[in-house]
Amino acid sequence: MRLPRFSSAFVLSLLIVQTCILVFLVSRQTPSSPTAGNRERVHVLVLSSWRSGSSFLGQVFSQHPDVFYLMEPAWHVWDALSQGSAPTLHMAVRDLVRSVFLCDMDVFDAYLPWRRNISDLFQWAVSRALCSPPACNAYARRSISSEEVCKSLCATRPFSLARESCSSYSHVVLKEVRFFNLQVLYPLLSDPALNLHIVHLVRDPRAVLRSREQAAKALARDNGIILGTNGTWVEADPRLRVVSEVCRSHVRIAEAALHKPPPFLQDRYRLVRYEDLVRDPLTQIRELYAFTGLNLTQKLQTWIHNITHGSGPGSHREAFKTSSRDALSVSQAWRLTLPFDKIQQVQELCAGALQLLGYRPVHSELEQRDLSLDLLLPRGMDKFKWASSTDAQPGS
Repeated sequence: MRLPRFSSAFVLSLLIVQTCILVFLVSRQTPSSPTAGNRERVHVLVLSSWRSGSSFLGQVFSQHPDVFYLMEPAWHVWDALSQGSAPTLHMAVRDLVRSVFLCDMDVFDAYLPWRRNISDLFQWAVSRALCSPPACNAYARRSISSEEVCKSLCATRPFSLARESCSSYSHVVLKEVRFFNLQVLYPLLSDPALNLHIVHLVRDPRAVLRSREQAAKALARDNGIILGTNGTWVEADPRLRVVSEVCRSHVRIAEAALHKPPPFLQDRYRLVRYEDLVRDPLTQIRELYAFTGLNLTQKLQTWIHNITHGSGPGSHREAFKTSSRDALSVSQAWRLTLPFDKIQQVQELCAGALQLLGYRPVHSELEQRDLSLDLLLPRGMDKFKWASSTDAQPGS
């Protein structure tokens, strides 16, 4: 019996259709969570910029017993593709973030060595979940972890345990500083496989500048990517181009979320200022936990109080660590250390961000040094301004 013959073009078309169907079916699958029961897993993206207090806020989520947390997994994308620019890397960063939210750690195949341990992940030891069962036995889930202990006990654990650990939590929280607009995240916010909430953390750009100057060498590669220098690192930035771009990105994100946002953003975006966070940490964190479906335990309350009411600003060696310090004094340190002419420069470049986010400019060195002058303005931006379908469109 002669079998029917098909053209190579037909076979190729059939394979393409089959592949598309398979990709679609796989993309619709969401891993189950043993600890979540019948509840849908919650995904939280802490969206911020460098030197804005995001490491502290990340730890607020990481230490929660219901949270699987990773700090800046997209660092691996920028490390591998450092000749790119932030806009050209947005898609790769977004795809990696989506995969990690779904506990698909195979996405790191393109960025990590074939033989790898948990410790090959960027800043892995700040994740309490990677130091707790099933990833490691250094800490119980309800304990407060220590980065140093995690490094000594859990560094050689198999990488495959990251997926197993992630899948066992009701909340997956990622902290990222490598998104510069909100629109690139719209496919994730409307993705039926995700239950994504955005926590947008901002900080006074004058304080950001002071902190960036203290960590200039560590930020040089990322500065180059932000400025699109084709792989050239940028440590000195006298024209403050990076700070200017950071300010513009916060304005883009906040305006997209607060001025006629798309319907899928409803109840999924929360703007928080670092200064509000350190002034009243327990109230702010309780509200953020409620926004993401978490409860504030007594152990976490004690830890949060202790870590925000330490003595002194912390050492330069702790620039990228979360340690006990006087957080309120740290938030005001720029007023006593930055020269007034540099503050004027930042205020000019970031005027829109200061106005939108509620930071009062200073008009003299006397105002700058006067710590009794409150530069944090009331912010009435907690509610969305939803546009109805009958609202007039611009130009109509």
